[in-house]
This record gives sequence, C-alpha cells and structure tokens, in this order.
Amino acid sequence: MLRVVVEGCQWGDEGKGKITDFLAQQADVVVRFQGGNNAGHTIVFNGQKYALRLIPSGIFNSNIKNVLANGMVINPKALIDELDSLKKRGLKSYQLFISDRAQVVMPYHIDIDGAYEEMLAEQKIGTTKRGISPAYCDKASRIGIRMGDLVNPTYFAQRLKTALIIKNKELASFGLKEYSFESLYNEYLNIGEKLKKYICDTSIMLNNEINNNSKILFEGAQGAMLCMDHGTYPFVTASSPTASSVPLNAGISPKYIDGVVGICKAYTTRVGEGPFATEICDDIAQQIREKGNEYGTVTKRPRRIGWLDLVVLKHSIRVSGIDNLAITLLDVLEGIDDIKLCYSYNFDGKEIDYIPSTIDDYNKCLPNYITLKGWKEDISNIKKFEDLPKEAQNYLRKIEEITKVNIAMFSVGADRNQTIVLKKIFK
Repeated sequence: MLRVVVEGCQWGDEGKGKITDFLAQQADVVVRFQGGNNAGHTIVFNGQKYALRLIPSGIFNSNIKNVLANGMVINPKALIDELDSLKKRGLKSYQLFISDRAQVVMPYHIDIDGAYEEMLAEQKIGTTKRGISPAYCDKASRIGIRMGDLVNPTYFAQRLKTALIIKNKELASFGLKEYSFESLYNEYLNIGEKLKKYICDTSIMLNNEINNNSKILFEGAQGAMLCMDHGTYPFVTASSPTASSVPLNAGISPKYIDGVVGICKAYTTRVGEGPFATEICDDIAQQIREKGNEYGTVTKRPRRIGWLDLVVLKHSIRVSGIDNLAITLLDVLEGIDDIKLCYSYNFDGKEIDYIPSTIDDYNKCLPNYITLKGWKEDISNIKKFEDLPKEAQNYLRKIEEITKVNIAMFSVGADRNQTIVLKKIFK
C-alpha cells in the first residue's frame, strides 16, 4: 500500500480533511486530483483550525510534496489568496507543484455560473457559483485556458482571444458585462508570473515518485454521490471525485493505485438541491447540525441532515473499489436514544438496495431502517475500539456487516489525535 486514494462516500463534507491530514503525515506526496475552490477541507491540529480550498492537506509539513493535478480547475487568484492567508498564520516553508495542464477558472466563468443558476430558478443545481462547471465546460469545448498557458505570453494571448470570441457573446446573451482582452491578458500574465515557480508537468513528477517507491496520497473534493457519472445527476459536481478518475486526472497508470479509503460520516449530510432519502428535519437533525458544526466550509450554508444511508455507501464502494472505510464524527451521535441505519429502499412496492439512475425514481424511494440503541457516554477521549461503549461498538460493526467492508479507522473529534486506527493504511 504505497499509493492510496481517499474518497468521500456521500455528498461531500464527510470529514475528508481530517482523514487526509492524518494520513498525509505518513505520505511523501499528497495529490489533489479534481475539483476547484468550490469545496474545502477543514483541518484541526494543535488547537488551530484551517480551511483549505485548493491546497492539498500535506501543505503543513515541509517534507511533503503537494500537487494540484491536471484534473483540477484552478482559480489562480483564489490560490494566491489562500497561500497568503496561510503565510499570515506562519506557514512559510512548503513544497507545491501545479500541473501545467490544469484548467484555469477565469472571471467570466464565475459570471456565467451565477447566470445559469439564476436562469434555472426553481430547477437550480445549488452550485457555489465559483465558476467550476463553466470552466469544465470550456475544457470539453476546447476553449479552456490551462495553467501552463499563463507562463507563455504569446500562446496565452492566442488562447485568450479565442476564448473571448465565444465567452463575450455568451455573457452578452445574459446581459452581463463583456471582458476586455487587454485587461484580462495583463492581469493573468502577472498572476502567471507569481505562480510560475510552482507550475510544471506533474505527471512526470508523480511517475518519478512512483518509480522511487514514494508513499502517495490522492485526495478528492466532494463525494461519490456528486460524481457526474455515478452521482445523483443532475444535482452533481462537474467532475468525478471517485477513485476511478484518479489515473486520468493525475496522469498515472491505473495499475499504480494500491487501495481506496472511503470516508463516511456516522450519519449523512448534503448541501444544495437534490434527493436525500434519509433526510430528517426534526430536533435530532438540529442537534446533529449544531454538535457536528454542519455548515459549509466554503459557503457556510447549513447542511441537510439524515441518518446514515448504507445504500449510498454500498453504491460508492461498488463504483470506486473501496476496500477500507474511515468513519468520522462518531462522537456527534452521543446522547441520541435510538440511532437508525438505512439498509434498503422501498421503490414502487419493491425492496431495492441500489440507487435508481433518475432523480424522478430516486425521489420515490423510501428508506428501510434498522434501529440501534444509542449511547450517552462522552467518547471524545477514547484511544481504543474496546474503550467505546458497547452501543457504539455495535453501530460500527453493523456498518461493516451490511457493507462487507472493514473499518480501518474512526474519529471521535476534530483533532488529529482523536483518530483511532484499527488497520494501517500505508505499509
């Protein structure tokens, strides 16, 4: 196990930052392989909280190489702001590498993203309006600008002129302000100069690290249920957060992925629109929201709350080849008398244990639950599985029984040292 993927198994916000930060301390390289600054990782150590949006979780260790891979869409202004923010908090020594093939989120992408959401009205997707989807659209339309373009003045001018022919017409159709070539060109050429020392061919770098038997951790944003192909389409993100997308998005061979750790909350949350079979909207939901601080890292939106959905978890396991689970925020369930686990759905009079492909069908699914007895004890200071209340032990074992995947670790608090390891990931 030298090259490991950390993947969210739900709709994002599973506590990936906590687990990636924990595992990153054992890695030589940490790679962010998709998404942009529409998602964030919250990391807590030494009593300090850090909210990362673009930067990989290994940034706090100067010995770790941190890679923003080609599958990402990067807002370079947001990246510079994030680096400046970390610098103000004392982070000055780090290793950062940015793929020259990663797409650039331009200002017009942000404008168009907001316009799409406004036009969709009641059918809106619930995006963060940070230009992520329009940037990926331009990538597919072959009019995108890549990070490597920003350090090649002549070629950048050509690419930007081509993009603006189309993007300004699109902006005008929404009644939005069009962009001047000169102002954008000069601004982003200057940005490219600031980031030039980090920009390189990260595929070559990663393959060299593989040849050197380096320990590599691949981290995605969001979760499997927001995957463009296997999530709750159209209420998904614009890329694939699954382990299956890592080889393409990082420029390595699939044969080099040794294992996948699926991150799953002890309950379920969702931000934005879309189906949510186990959603609850009662006092227990509010109790979980407050105790778990269930508000978006980037948007601060209150997250929707539900019981743990094992149909969702098994779906993620199947499409990504997850071979180990990490359960986060187990401590949030303290004090709840009866805790429910969804093991299947009722759909049109039949019991199913899979997720229908259409939103219309998924909205008809009703959860089937088993109810387990909760626990009252404070578990935030426990160090071993055996120290958990029997009810908490039973809860974790039931997850393993139904999913048929072992739990490698679980967390009982936000800090690094509140992580209990049952099985080593890196070997």
